[in-house]
Amino acid sequence: MITISLMGQLQTADGERDLACEVPSPMSVRRVIQRQGVQLRHLLQLIREKKVLVTINKKIASEDSLVQDGDAIKLVGHDGMGGTGLGPSL
Repeated sequence: MITISLMGQLQTADGERDLACEVPSPMSVRRVIQRQGVQLRHLLQLIREKKVLVTINKKIASEDSLVQDGDAIKLVGHDGMGGTGLGPSL
């Protein structure tokens, strides 16, 4: 089982901040997020826009990084200037 923690103002569509899910074999952060369905789908675009920092077990990672059973993913919203970075792109 892996855990996904949403930090700052990030949350699922249902308002959740902590999720747990099974991963049968190592898979990318992107795939883990996709497997969560609409709850987290909006985060993929924010990751691509570099508005969400991805860490795995307290180490900076990316959407292509692999996770496996026992890992902890944290997603942290930022914009590099102290804000959340969650506003619309210009």
